[in-house]
Amino acid sequence: MAQTSIHYDGKDYELSYEIVHNDKKPQILFLHGWGANKELMKHTFAKVFENFSQIYLDLPGFGNSSVEKALRSADYVYLISKFLQAKNIQPEIILGHSFGGKIAALLTQKDKRYESATLVLLSNSGILTQKSLKVRLKIALFKIVKHLGFGRFYRLFASKDGANLSPLMYETFKNVVDEDLSEAFAKITNKTLIFWGVDDKATPLQSGKKMHELIKHSEFYPLKGDHFFFVAHSDFIARKLQGQEC
Repeated sequence: MAQTSIHYDGKDYELSYEIVHNDKKPQILFLHGWGANKELMKHTFAKVFENFSQIYLDLPGFGNSSVEKALRSADYVYLISKFLQAKNIQPEIILGHSFGGKIAALLTQKDKRYESATLVLLSNSGILTQKSLKVRLKIALFKIVKHLGFGRFYRLFASKDGANLSPLMYETFKNVVDEDLSEAFAKITNKTLIFWGVDDKATPLQSGKKMHELIKHSEFYPLKGDHFFFVAHSDFIARKLQGQEC
């Protein structure tokens, strides 16, 4: 494990990363989802991508990477782009799960160096779905409580993803959780492989189908499992990415 400092918006961010098989090609960048870290991605994919140079990164605010202010998705894209430039890394493949997949997709839009990179998206976020009545009522109640000056009790109203976060990361969560990136997905021209858990409750299967329709050069693979389906299907994902029949 290593760390590097990225200066952004007047602050220094300490980003934790690990590179496995640095002497091999092609390079593949792994971006974890919300609430996870690079260790989950390494544990899942290190063995099945033994012929690749693998870059594992803790996103700011997760794992051993610092966060200095409430961030938006665009901030994550900038920080990752600067990290890759600083380490002279230009991955040919970018694989992201959930929030990490959303950032991966945006990176190909914002940084011309990755216009031809292959995208691998695992139960990606960025497609909005209708919230349940229970969730909508909880949000409305929290707004009332916050207006009365009791916003510090946000953990009582937060979703599972938002619970147990520091106030700074909870503000980040609110910034990124309800983004509709349909227009951005429709502009993606990269070769894209989309994998999805058929029993995913966090990002429903219907979101994956819509993403597949929006991204022109995409392949879609629904697989057995929930939001973390990929842990059990890493070998299938690796073989599909390498063009092998499964």
